[in-house]
Amino acid sequence: MNAIEQIAITKIKGVGPKSSRLLLAYFGSLEEVFKSKPAELKRIPGITRSVIDELVSGAHMRAAEAEYRYTQDHGIELFWYEDDRYPRRLKNCDDAPMLLYSKGNLDLNKQRIVSVVGTRNATHYGRKLTEALLEGLSKLDVIMVSGLAFGIDILAHRAAVEQKIGNVAVLGHGLDRIYPFEHRETAEKILENGRLLSEFPSGTLPDRVNFPMRNRIIAGLSDVTVVVEAANKGGALITAEIANSYNRDVCAFPGPVDQPYSVGCNELIRNNKAHLIRHAEDLIQLMQWDLNTASKKDVGTQLSLLADLNNDEERIFTYLKEVEHASIDELAIYCDWQQSKIALVLLEMEMKGIVQSLPGKIYKLP
Repeated sequence: MNAIEQIAITKIKGVGPKSSRLLLAYFGSLEEVFKSKPAELKRIPGITRSVIDELVSGAHMRAAEAEYRYTQDHGIELFWYEDDRYPRRLKNCDDAPMLLYSKGNLDLNKQRIVSVVGTRNATHYGRKLTEALLEGLSKLDVIMVSGLAFGIDILAHRAAVEQKIGNVAVLGHGLDRIYPFEHRETAEKILENGRLLSEFPSGTLPDRVNFPMRNRIIAGLSDVTVVVEAANKGGALITAEIANSYNRDVCAFPGPVDQPYSVGCNELIRNNKAHLIRHAEDLIQLMQWDLNTASKKDVGTQLSLLADLNNDEERIFTYLKEVEHASIDELAIYCDWQQSKIALVLLEMEMKGIVQSLPGKIYKLP
């Protein structure tokens, strides 16, 4: 598929990730989308007159050619939604961006990815928690994701650099700049063992509206989102809400009840929107990352269940029989299903007694 066409589809106003996937499903390829006639486009639900006019005009193609030249000149990689290198966890989210711009050298499909987010006004308490969390995770082959913002984000990135942990900074602007400028040195260090990632092309400013969009990528890249400190509103809580909507685990550190930057974490825990953790060991145990591979059990008695399983259930059953246990994300990646579908099938199987759920949204055969 032509990289210029991939960039072009993202430059058409009114065509977001869901509309792009609708067009691809209807026409079969981007090449056919751009060759389509207005009469064909009118038949597609949700495709407006202004979108049709832009598709026909060709202006987006000229802008895409310039953007492609910029990526080639500045060592920026393009991860298209259908590419093998596109993050599989993110691909399972309904609103995942079609195209990611990236610099760096890290495999975004490795096992064990943690997002760490929090207030821009980190306290000494938040700093200690963040540094201790990353130190505790350093014994695992883990990737840390955050947003390079002031406060908890930059503390997490710097701690990951210090601990030599794989490090991903998701940006709310193009890769032609670093914002905040004060974090440029850390961004350069991240590139030694990580990636800078954005859905925004060059020239995109760090406008306020971009950061909630950035937050969905942070949540979608990860197995679990950890909120270190948060006030009663802000980007960290938005990221936690998005992670919950993706059926991903969320954890939060409790804090003093009289401190403003602990209000958000305490509320997440109180409302059962986040697991309470005290340190890295709690997170590791919750996510079952300390499980040793057990010897294969005899599943002969379980094979009799196959006759009662539908095709979706049989697919999950067969996979769990081989791997012993798997997270909901691993199952979604294996089955190539959206989170909403995998959650529904697992719920049905659990109600039938075919699978058993463990803490950390881990599933196994009984």
